[in-house]
Amino acid sequence: MSGFAALRERLRLPLIAAPMFRVSGVELVVAACRQGVIGAFPTANCRSVEELDAWLSAMRAEGLVAPWCANLIVHRSNPWMRDDLAVLLRYSPEIVITSVGSPAEVVGPLHDAGALVLADVASIRHAERAVAEGADGLVLLTAGAGGPTGWLNPFAFVRAVRRWFDGPLVLAGGIGDGQALAAANALGCDLGYMGTRFIATTESMAEPSYKRMVVESGADDVLLTRAFTGLQTNMLRPSIVAAGLDPENLPDRGGIDVATDLAAGGPRRWRDIWSAGHSVSLVSGVVDVADLVLSVAAEYESCKWEMHECRPPSA
Repeated sequence: MSGFAALRERLRLPLIAAPMFRVSGVELVVAACRQGVIGAFPTANCRSVEELDAWLSAMRAEGLVAPWCANLIVHRSNPWMRDDLAVLLRYSPEIVITSVGSPAEVVGPLHDAGALVLADVASIRHAERAVAEGADGLVLLTAGAGGPTGWLNPFAFVRAVRRWFDGPLVLAGGIGDGQALAAANALGCDLGYMGTRFIATTESMAEPSYKRMVVESGADDVLLTRAFTGLQTNMLRPSIVAAGLDPENLPDRGGIDVATDLAAGGPRRWRDIWSAGHSVSLVSGVVDVADLVLSVAAEYESCKWEMHECRPPSA
């Protein structure tokens, strides 16, 4: 059995609790893994390599059955990438997701440590490049994902990649319930990414006001903009309004750096301008991770049964 197949056998659901900046911490990762889904977190959520070491030590101490997964930003603008990688390697991670750039520099060391490397990509060209550089699998960022997102239709993206790639595929974008997860499997994906639903959990690091906004928002409240990051990013309109900005009159590309450009005491990117994906419409309250996974599992199993139910041919 391949390494990925062995990992999949340990899961209750073919699901990753997506790594989210300022949201995914030890408590959320551990809670997800305890419920049989992969718990992921960005190493950027740790303020120092010492804190990252402490997080990984705490996760390892839990003796989790489902694997935890680190998300490593590999873009040259991340000055902590090599230091974070060095800490990760000491803990022999089973899965690492690379983001915002080529995985080429980290694939070799991670493979030597026994890690499965998944690269998140938003285009066919980047998918081809990541595989050529040694990535074992791909996270396909499609239209509707929270945070920095893709723009391709998930049906078209998955089927185009499956024409030439038979490795692990993860679908990111709009997965908010068990039916969507089953649909991702039917398309040809091995796993689904679910982020927005996990923001509104008791175990997430999100501020209470952020969780309330996710509960109160719908898909029409999600705005795709380059104004804050330079990348296409799905942000919540109410948080932009609360920051004193007009969602309808933002610059086209990276014109606002709310960490430095606004007046002293003003909002900061990611701290005050919050993200969510299109599945925000499915969030109806703040719940424990255990209850969320239980609900998704019931929907998933019901949908799988209906999809495989034998029906007589129509007369």
